[in-house]
Amino acid sequence: MKRNKRSSLMFLVFVFWASPVFSAHGTNQKTIDLVYSTFFPCTSVQAQLNDAWAREIEKRANGRVKISSFPGWPTLKGNEIYEGVRIGAMDIGMSAFAYNQGRFPAMEAIDLPLGYPSATVATSVINDFYQQYKPKELADIKVLYLHAHGPGLLHSRKPVYKLEDLRGMRVRASGFCAKIVTALGAEPLFKPQGYTYAYLVDHYVDATCSPMEVLKEWRQAEVINYTIDCHCLGYTSGLYVVMNQKTWNSLPEGIKEVFERVSAEWIGKHAKAWDDSDEEGRTFTLSLDNKIIPLSEEESARWCKAVKPVIDDYMERAESMGLPGKEYVETIRELIKKYGKM
Repeated sequence: MKRNKRSSLMFLVFVFWASPVFSAHGTNQKTIDLVYSTFFPCTSVQAQLNDAWAREIEKRANGRVKISSFPGWPTLKGNEIYEGVRIGAMDIGMSAFAYNQGRFPAMEAIDLPLGYPSATVATSVINDFYQQYKPKELADIKVLYLHAHGPGLLHSRKPVYKLEDLRGMRVRASGFCAKIVTALGAEPLFKPQGYTYAYLVDHYVDATCSPMEVLKEWRQAEVINYTIDCHCLGYTSGLYVVMNQKTWNSLPEGIKEVFERVSAEWIGKHAKAWDDSDEEGRTFTLSLDNKIIPLSEEESARWCKAVKPVIDDYMERAESMGLPGKEYVETIRELIKKYGKM
């Protein structure tokens, strides 16, 4: 299976670099043609922001750069985008670290259930964390910028008021969320976001873990009845926007500066879009007469205690790999406090 996936990626490298869209990498061409891929569908505000970022790059580069955007990429899935960019199947890509479990051991710390209050806070945290530690796992690619969604919650077809209600439930999850689901006593099913609607319709899963954003953006409010407001857990998913290192190295310095400036500006735009989408998801689900169930203070404490081993296990595994896992977690907690006060 791994050999087949690698072969498909290498085939894409050949197809793209042999096609006219990449001819501008030659030194005699005035326009630099680049390809940008993401798993988000074109209807998603995140994909629309990607496209707006690309158009702004083109504008400030005075036409010297042309970026072709491909949302909802038909060939590479979310878990294949990083590798696709790394080996040159495309120039730029956006996806989530959680789609490649084990590939990004330092960045995984961001996704822990540490009580993120908003996407604005989570996005500030992930960018500060990256700048502070510059993990070696990202050294083979150019990181343009990072962002992260708002607090991940539980959305269910069944009401959940206490831990015991989760027993026997099947929950769609990804990354660390799957471990959170297990710690809470339910059964996780690891699948990308695009599968969730159908799985809920078919009753293949009883619930899903995601930010409020999915309730409208992915129409999941149509197939759930309850959202369990477990903000004490408040996990996030870190997302990256990266460029192939060879492509980055080939860019003139002035063009690199354009990418750096526009990327820095887009960090806040993504954060705001995530928070706005969460609010829209909340409004949409309530308009369908779905219920939001807040956990009591006592029950919240039980849930936090239940997932503590997930955080402890991460720190232990990170330390065993020579990474300062405990320091990572402490740093993230301090950053959450810092940005949560702003």
